Amino acid sequence: MIRTLLSFTALALALGATTAHAQAPAPAAAYPNKPIRLIVPFPPGGGTDILSRLVATKLTESTKWTVVADNKAGAGGTIGISEAVKAAPTGYDLVMGQKDNLVIGPWLYKNLPWDPTKDLTAVAHVAYTPVIIATSVNSKYKTLADVVAAAKASPGTITYGSPGNGTSIHLAGDLFEKAAGIKLSHIPYKGSNPALMDALAGNVDLLVSSLPSAMGQIKSGKLRPLAVTSAKRSSSLPEVPTVAESGFKGFDVSTWYGVFAPTGTPASVVSTLNAEINKLLATADMKAAIQAQGAEPEAMSAAQLGTLLKNDYAKWKGIVEASGAKIE
Repeated sequence: MIRTLLSFTALALALGATTAHAQAPAPAAAYPNKPIRLIVPFPPGGGTDILSRLVATKLTESTKWTVVADNKAGAGGTIGISEAVKAAPTGYDLVMGQKDNLVIGPWLYKNLPWDPTKDLTAVAHVAYTPVIIATSVNSKYKTLADVVAAAKASPGTITYGSPGNGTSIHLAGDLFEKAAGIKLSHIPYKGSNPALMDALAGNVDLLVSSLPSAMGQIKSGKLRPLAVTSAKRSSSLPEVPTVAESGFKGFDVSTWYGVFAPTGTPASVVSTLNAEINKLLATADMKAAIQAQGAEPEAMSAAQLGTLLKNDYAKWKGIVEASGAKIE
């Protein structure tokens, strides 16, 4: 009788273990197990597009993941951000953010249905870059001092092209006007490439641009760089002076690029992405590729990038308001 009871007990325990095993949740699939989309909120050819495609390509090579850059341009980069915010927080939809779409756009587009500091999660900083003030190689302006002298002699007659009204690059131009005490005439374009083409053709006197967007034409000798807007010279163009060195002490305007994900993306996914992107930024190949575009690679923790976003978001509210920039 006892032996029979023990046999039933053993059978019950075995059945219970089998049932429990059958009911246990399956382990989560390893991330990633399908292609990752990196939304590029600007048109092809600009600085954001160049760096985004570099990250997507090199990350695919280094990890054997499939990372695809996807251009979703419009409204100063805010359309691409809007798409990222709406995406499922699974780590398969990322976006390349920077000052224009995360820091400046929200102060220009008053009815945006998202807040970058609340609706996005910082993943990894990629690079920063100065703005370049340049002109066609056929231009009469050889130095920034030439531009300032001419602008003071004939206020409002010198034109400069930018990627768009209210972009960080436009505002860099506006801050330069204020620092120099001059008046230029701003011509906004829909993206960096159209502004660049018109500057090369001489249709605008100056180009104010991200360095990655202009680097190819500078290296080819078709575009003459006059100054960079960062506090120190660019390692890519060490012979080009800063605006500060050109007589405007303390002038320092640069932009940054970072990967973001929708809020709610699992911390483990963010950690995986941050580690792989930072590992990539530490390689000699990636450093050289980024510097060749006129940008400077810089790794950060996800928390450090989040702090950078919050600080700049607060700081640039006043700059945008003082500029008088408006979206028409």
